[in-house]
Amino acid sequence: MRSICLAISLILLPWTVDAQQYSTGSRRAVKLFEEAVVMARQMDRQGAEEALLKAIRADHEFLEAYQLLAQVCYEDGRMEEAIAHYSRTLEIDPEWNPEAYRLLAGMEYLTGNYRGGLELLERYFSYPPARLKNILGGEVLREKCRFALSALDHPVPFNPENLGDSVNSNLNEYWPCLSVDESTLMFTVMLPLEGKPDGGSAGYQEDFYVSHRANGAWSGRENAGSPLNTSDNEGAHSLTADGRYLFFTACNRRDGRGRCDIYMSERGEGNWTRPINLDPPVNTGYSEKHPTISADGRVLLFTSNRPGGMGNYDIWRSEWTGSGWSAPVNLGDSVNTAGEEHSPFLHPDGQTLYFSSTGWPGMGRGDLFCSRLGPDGSWSAPVNLGFPINTHNDEIGLSVNARGNRAYFASDRVTGKDTDIYTFELPEEVRPVLVSYLTGRVHDSRNMKGLSAVIQLIDLESEKVVVETASAAPGGEYLITLPTNRDYALNVSARGYLFSSEHFSFTGEHDRTEPFRRDIPLDRITTGTSVVLHNVFFDTDSDRLMPASVAELNKVVRFLEENPVLEVEIGGHTDNTGTEEHNQELSGKRAGAVVSFLTGKGIDADRLHAKGYGERKPLTGNETEKGRARNRRTELKIIHMRK
Repeated sequence: MRSICLAISLILLPWTVDAQQYSTGSRRAVKLFEEAVVMARQMDRQGAEEALLKAIRADHEFLEAYQLLAQVCYEDGRMEEAIAHYSRTLEIDPEWNPEAYRLLAGMEYLTGNYRGGLELLERYFSYPPARLKNILGGEVLREKCRFALSALDHPVPFNPENLGDSVNSNLNEYWPCLSVDESTLMFTVMLPLEGKPDGGSAGYQEDFYVSHRANGAWSGRENAGSPLNTSDNEGAHSLTADGRYLFFTACNRRDGRGRCDIYMSERGEGNWTRPINLDPPVNTGYSEKHPTISADGRVLLFTSNRPGGMGNYDIWRSEWTGSGWSAPVNLGDSVNTAGEEHSPFLHPDGQTLYFSSTGWPGMGRGDLFCSRLGPDGSWSAPVNLGFPINTHNDEIGLSVNARGNRAYFASDRVTGKDTDIYTFELPEEVRPVLVSYLTGRVHDSRNMKGLSAVIQLIDLESEKVVVETASAAPGGEYLITLPTNRDYALNVSARGYLFSSEHFSFTGEHDRTEPFRRDIPLDRITTGTSVVLHNVFFDTDSDRLMPASVAELNKVVRFLEENPVLEVEIGGHTDNTGTEEHNQELSGKRAGAVVSFLTGKGIDADRLHAKGYGERKPLTGNETEKGRARNRRTELKIIHMRK
């Protein structure tokens, strides 16, 4: 859904005619002007313009008529004419209204004439403060003009590439959304309605289209079809990393809660399900739109003009609780402003947010910004993506690939007519954390049958769940993102099965065109089955548990709580470094340390048995450090199932 002008409140003042002292003595001019005011309030801009032109012919120096005519032209998108009419008021009487300098400066700013805007603002601030009605607005506008001039002097690298006629056409294409593996592009196309080829907004409707990339080229686009596409408008969409869930905006639907609502559809066996309204507390009687979903589908960001925000449209956050969406929380003034925030895009790294804003210093109607999520859960001050990525036009709808080096956006800056989708290399300073991804299937270890399992990626340092998703039945396929520079625990669990524990040390630069592949077999819970706790760590030659072990051990606690009939053995194993007697003692102490942790979390001691095996049961040879590391391990083994 394309944006409209976002800066009216910055530029023009509402009209009133109560107790009006006009600058003209012509009764005919006044009568025509007051008729124009009524028509302007009724959104009859054409009628208002005709009446105002007649009023001006009746009195060529009728200031109020020129001012209102400027507003009518502005709201009709005819900026140059609006500037000309407003400038005429200053030619007639430079001292009539100091606010005219601020308002005209705002128009110049929106056309990219930043230096001219600054000159007008200097004139504005030359008046005594008592005569100025919006000093704060003038100061904000002055800051924006100064920022824009500085950005022009320090351009960022920018070489947009049109995606070509397999994706673009002579219609408007926008809202690009890229799959994590960069093989599928989903976007919105504005289509003329049959019988209304010349349209206007009432003569068009929006549908989803899809294109696939193979051997570096995009295939011919295809309509996504029913049930996603309808005779209504669909757009402003976002996909989970595995491509299973689609969130999008639809407006004025019969099942809607407000003007615009957020809908969700799930991809099953090759088909999308009928979209459902997310309902309260996400959707309200106000407008909710522009959703962006986290890679694992747990966090939803969207824009809304609901009460409680910083401005007209703000970015809000809701989290999936397992049974529904939580009450949305405003992202706060580190991101939101008294202006409007739109088109949020949360990168698959889960910590880099791109969005459009009219409130932060920028180049024009709406600029693209980047903000980062800190360890304390707060968002950093937004960084403008810079000129010429941003211009005095309205930039909106940016998405960034998983590797973080390329961005996709829609623009009409080249053709000047229809909007096409472009890609460009993202400047280093506004790139997200590099992300690769892990894919595979979860299956029964005996019969290879796919399983529906919960998959958690846990940051071992913070103990926080970074990604949580589920493998898809019936095949058991999964896909999760892997942000770099972290050590992760990967835990996979399914009802009736022993969980799987894996370890990922994902640091340094990774630029993989192919994903990590890991098929995960799970053993049914039976006596004698065991699992290596890959994320239980001890200090060197010590039985002291390292802090990074906590996340894994908490998983063991939950497993034992969910399966109260189990008795388990915690087995400690070492490599062959040192004497056999020392290794036997150390392995027993380490097993005991794990049991102590579990009992401290409320697990009955009679369900736990610690045993040290020393170096007697290696998994592989001890000739290499890699082999010795495999042999140093802690295992959980089921030894009894109580009735």
